Amino acid sequence: MKNIVIAAGYATRLGELTKNFPKPLLKIGEKSILGRMLDDIDQIPEIDEHIIISNHRFAPIFEKWKNEEGRWKKPITIVDDGTETNETRLGAVCDLLFAMDKLNIDDDLLVVAADNLLFFSFQEFVDFANEKQTSCIMCHEQPSIEKLQRTGVIVVDEQMKVLNMEEKPEVPKSHWAVPPFYIYLKKDLDLVRHSVENGCGKDAPGNLAHYMVEHTTMHAWPMSAGRFDIGSLDTYYQAIEKYGKN
Repeated sequence: MKNIVIAAGYATRLGELTKNFPKPLLKIGEKSILGRMLDDIDQIPEIDEHIIISNHRFAPIFEKWKNEEGRWKKPITIVDDGTETNETRLGAVCDLLFAMDKLNIDDDLLVVAADNLLFFSFQEFVDFANEKQTSCIMCHEQPSIEKLQRTGVIVVDEQMKVLNMEEKPEVPKSHWAVPPFYIYLKKDLDLVRHSVENGCGKDAPGNLAHYMVEHTTMHAWPMSAGRFDIGSLDTYYQAIEKYGKN
């Protein structure tokens, strides 16, 4: 299984901190956001490679980080998507397709956004997908209607099979929100490869999950613990204050 890290975006909401530096490599204490995530994922036996997709401006910074850190057992591959501005970015879905094509990927995929601190292990997610034998997404209960209106929302049955998914619904049909973590099995990769040409949105990783829910069987794993989404300067400084000593 390949671990695909979507890290190509320009984090405009973090201002000068990320004007010339990738958000996933910002430090929380002694470790970067991405480094903390890889510390967990690298321990999963099913994972055999970490693939990090970056824009052209940040790719050399990721290469330097990879060479300096070097503490992980699984190989790390940096994929440069060739873009240099926010206006010319490919979008998360097209970045994934770009990496799949460039590296001839034909394997199960764990796809993650690299700007979160997680308080559970991705091993649990992988085990869930192995049990269900389908592509999977994560979910968590979100009581706030306002927050549900800003994310993907799913409806599931008693076995956590996904029956419906909507992006940023005005009237959410459930309280199950979807964070940006996905498993796409090898048997579904043909759907992934042709998703954009068949109408899938390009920008957010949730666009692909929404498309896949409509075209194949997917299950949703309820997160066993929380996460901390670093989406602004305020949340970054909160993360340093709360978790910088861990």
